[in-house]
Amino acid sequence: MQKNRIELAGYLAARVELRFLPSGTKVANVRLGETYRFTGSDGKQQSHTNWHNLVFYNEVADVAATYEQGENIYVEGTLQQRKFTPADGVTRTVHEIHVKACHVIAASRMDRETPAITESEAIPHDHSWPV
Repeated sequence: MQKNRIELAGYLAARVELRFLPSGTKVANVRLGETYRFTGSDGKQQSHTNWHNLVFYNEVADVAATYEQGENIYVEGTLQQRKFTPADGVTRTVHEIHVKACHVIAASRMDRETPAITESEAIPHDHSWPV
C-alpha cells in the first residue's frame, strides 16, 4: 500500500500569487511557515521554522486568492517533487504541497488589530473548498 497525504497548519509568508498556465489552468502559489518550539540540550527554549511551497489549482486557487499574508491556515494535500532546469543549466528539484482542501484558522495579526465590527456587519471568512 502507498499513501501520499499531508496536513499542515501555519502562517502565510506573503500574499498568494495567482496566475494561469499556458493550458488555461488557474494556479496559485504561496509559502507557508510552520514553526515548532523545543528545549535544546542546553535547557534553553529554541524554535525552528519549516517552509513549505503550496500550490493550489482551479477552484481551490480561487479560495487561496482570498487569503492574506500572515493568516493562519490549515491545508490538506499531497507532497509532490519535480525537477526543472533554468537558464543557468543546473537541474534543480522542488518539493511542493499540492493543496486539495484548505481553510483559515485565524486572521492575520494585522486584521485582528483593526476595530471590532458588529455581528450584523461580519462576513464569514472560512473559505473551505474540499476536492
